[in-house]
Amino acid sequence: MAVMLMKVSCAVFLLVVYMGLLTPEVEAVTCGQVVGSVAPCLGYLRNGGAPPQRCCNGVRGLRNAARTTGDRKTICNCLKSASSSYRGVSGNYAASLPGKCGVNLPYKISPSTDCNRIQ
Repeated sequence: MAVMLMKVSCAVFLLVVYMGLLTPEVEAVTCGQVVGSVAPCLGYLRNGGAPPQRCCNGVRGLRNAARTTGDRKTICNCLKSASSSYRGVSGNYAASLPGKCGVNLPYKISPSTDCNRIQ
């Protein structure tokens, strides 16, 4: 009886470990991902016009990746930082980008946006 209990316990333990290995980890959004997503938008952000489809796909991908408040704050802070580090980026074009791509963001892309207030 003790041997049977030991075998069942080992089987349950291995099953729990195996299931833990199959469970995907949730990763937070990184600034590298944010910059990579909006890199195809640089031409639009500098010159206006119509943003390319790759740009809009990146903006849409960021919106979809922003599952938590922390993700949304990270994306906001990374966009603010990136917009000030690239020369020639127009604040007006940056603010209008989500709308041009048909994407609703819960905040304005602007250096004046307080990312800490984002929920």
